[in-house]
Amino acid sequence: MGMVLGKITVATPKYQVLHSTDDYEIRQYSPSLAAEVTYDPSELKGNKDGGFTILANYIGAMGNPRNTKTEKIDMTAPVITKAEKIDMTAPVVTKESGERVTMQFILPEKYKKAEEAPKPVDERVVIKEEGERKYGVVGFSGVANEAVVKEKVDKLKKDLERDGYKVAGEFVLARYNPPWTLPPFRTNEVMIPVE
Repeated sequence: MGMVLGKITVATPKYQVLHSTDDYEIRQYSPSLAAEVTYDPSELKGNKDGGFTILANYIGAMGNPRNTKTEKIDMTAPVITKAEKIDMTAPVVTKESGERVTMQFILPEKYKKAEEAPKPVDERVVIKEEGERKYGVVGFSGVANEAVVKEKVDKLKKDLERDGYKVAGEFVLARYNPPWTLPPFRTNEVMIPVE
C-alpha cells in the first residue's frame, strides 16, 4: 500500500544541500555508478520510457538478471531520464522526432567502480561512473508529462539565473515512484547542472 501512496522504500543517492530557497535547492551529489541506456523511442514502439524495461532486465527486477553474474541488483530511486537532441543531417532517414532518450538507474552504493558492477548481457546497457556533481533542483508531485516538465525547467532556469547561478548543461528528470503510485503522491524532480 505504501508504494501506491508514494512511500519511497529504496535507496536514494547521497547529496548535501548547499543552498535552499522557497523555489529550489542547490545540491552537491556524491560520486555514483549508473546503468544507462540511450535509445530512439521510435525503436521501442514510440515509448519514451522504453529504456526502463531494458534496465530492469539488467538488474533482475522483472525475472532473472540479464548480467554476466546473474546477480540481482537492488532497485534504487530515482530513475533518471534526459532527452538528447540530434543534429539534423541530410538525408533524414526515419527519424520522426530527432530526439534520443537516455535513462539511468543509479546502482547501489556497494558498487564504486564500473568494473565492480555485473557486466550487462544487453550491449545497449552501459555502466557509467558519475563524478561529484552540482544541480539546481525543484521537486513536484503528479504526472511528469512534457508540459509540466517544460514549465518546471523554464521556471527553475529563470530562478537560478536570477540568483546568479550559471547553468552548465541540460536538465534531467528524476522520478522516484513506480507508475502505479497515485499521481498526487508521486515524487518528481527537475535537476539542472550548475557551476
